[in-house]
Amino acid sequence: MKPHQKMLLGISAGAVAGLACNAVFGSADWLTWTVEHLTNPLGQIFIRLLLMLVVPLLFAALVVGVAELDLKQVGRLGARTLGYTVVFSVISVAIGLLLVNTLRPGDGLSDEARALARTGTAIKAAPPPGDTSAGALFLSMVPTNPVKAAADGDMIGLIVFSLIFGLGLALTPGEPAQRLKDVIQGLYDVMMKLIDGVLQLAPVGVGALLFSMTARLGFHILGQLASYVGVVLLALSIHMFVMYSLSVRFLGGRNPVEFFRSCRLAIVTAFSTSSSSATLPTALKVAEENLKLPRNVSRFVLTAGSAMNQNGTALFEGVTVLFLAQVYGVPLGLTQQATIMFICVLAGIGTAGVPAGSIPVIAMILGMFNIPVEGLGLILGVDRFLDMCRTVLNVTGDLAAAVYVSRGEPPDRPVGEEAAQSPVA
Repeated sequence: MKPHQKMLLGISAGAVAGLACNAVFGSADWLTWTVEHLTNPLGQIFIRLLLMLVVPLLFAALVVGVAELDLKQVGRLGARTLGYTVVFSVISVAIGLLLVNTLRPGDGLSDEARALARTGTAIKAAPPPGDTSAGALFLSMVPTNPVKAAADGDMIGLIVFSLIFGLGLALTPGEPAQRLKDVIQGLYDVMMKLIDGVLQLAPVGVGALLFSMTARLGFHILGQLASYVGVVLLALSIHMFVMYSLSVRFLGGRNPVEFFRSCRLAIVTAFSTSSSSATLPTALKVAEENLKLPRNVSRFVLTAGSAMNQNGTALFEGVTVLFLAQVYGVPLGLTQQATIMFICVLAGIGTAGVPAGSIPVIAMILGMFNIPVEGLGLILGVDRFLDMCRTVLNVTGDLAAAVYVSRGEPPDRPVGEEAAQSPVA
């Protein structure tokens, strides 16, 4: 069986079994014992394995992503690409958070159901900051000890340190710096291999989590889940068809209808693979042959964008965190939501462009705000489909960014013309 088929089997078996036990046996002692001593610990092990890999994965991904920009050489292209990425990532997360706060898909559970949902939480959150003023939060972004920040769960400090470290690595010439970059790339590769291995356990881990949740809550949770999927799809659609259309028209000077028509091949590939990295060759082909973008610009923007410009992933992470906060009755104020937005935008740079690459980041954010991390079991039940949809937004965003950055750049010369004007000729 393919991995997503195994995942679907585990999800279905866990959810159906949990719903059946809840409907037939209710809160029987043996069912409570099974959930508390078997299925919930099994699911918690799966979550802990993911959390164990978050810090080294996030550090390596951010450092390598920034270092590969080679800022000394790309100059203007790098600045325009980075600026576009940050602005549209902020817009995407803001759209998601606005819809979640307006439609509130996680509301509806009774206090008793929320208490049951929180039962068995074994993941401890990072201690909340003592001072939540804007100045204190801004100051806390720069850690005095990045290792201590990671150990304490201060992921904002770790992210900022990783970005600064990657920038320093990009600006440092010489063989030693290149070897260090290769070592960090090796760390990233090892972390990705380990995550692949952990995800092999997902059918069992997610099945156990879903059994525990549905056995406690019954059919009550399914309405919230359907509402959550609807909110994610609505947010993705608004950002793709409204914001990217405006970007292509006013920043890129092109017809949005023609843009989407030219991108059809890349969109279909992104939906089927759920991977920005796997779609990169197709996106390059579309940019050069269909959109007629300069090769040097499209190659740089799309290569960097496949790892850094992930608006769909940032949006999904923000919506998911707020949805689970609503499900579990965890209040999040404006300052906390702004912090979540900030983390999602920065983490979008370090999220791996592979299926389920955002799950470790979401687990980290949940732990920071004392939201039960086992709620991920509910999200993983529909993550495969939503992953396909948000990957479409990621890839389309890379192409829209390439259209913007290409505007005003000289077009590619025909091969014959280049040869005729070369010094050798």
